[in-house]
Amino acid sequence: MNKAVFLDRDGVLNKEIGEYVWELEKFVVLDGVPESLARLKAAGFYLVVVTNQAGIAKGLYTAAHVQACHHKLQAAVGGLIDAFYFAPGHPDVSESLSRKPGSLMLEKAMARFRLDASHCWMVGDRLRDMEAGHRVGVRGILVGPEAQAGYQPHVADLRAATNLMLAG
Repeated sequence: MNKAVFLDRDGVLNKEIGEYVWELEKFVVLDGVPESLARLKAAGFYLVVVTNQAGIAKGLYTAAHVQACHHKLQAAVGGLIDAFYFAPGHPDVSESLSRKPGSLMLEKAMARFRLDASHCWMVGDRLRDMEAGHRVGVRGILVGPEAQAGYQPHVADLRAATNLMLAG
């Protein structure tokens, strides 16, 4: 069995701008992300992005826009990401089992890479990310500037989360 880090996208890997991030010029990879992913990859983790993309269901952008952002991210991190999963649904528009806090994106990656949940992590900036990980038995680390409902562990960014994961 293998281990992985599931990574939410906006607010963890790229700058959160308070609205949907789909335009390449607004898609900015956060400082420390390439180095953090390189450290995790060197420690033997698969790196899997799992992101809600409700703007697709709302008709604001297309799956091709999301894939272009993922291509830009992959280029910025030297091709280290093993898989990208995105949920295009929105509760106001369509039903989706993939959309976090649902766990279908994580379940698909767990089957694909034969992952052992007890050796995996979910890193996200929302409680719904933590819930998705919890549903499949994955430990979570909440990142970002604000503590949400006292969730622990809560750290500033992916660098700090990486330090925590690699410390055991």
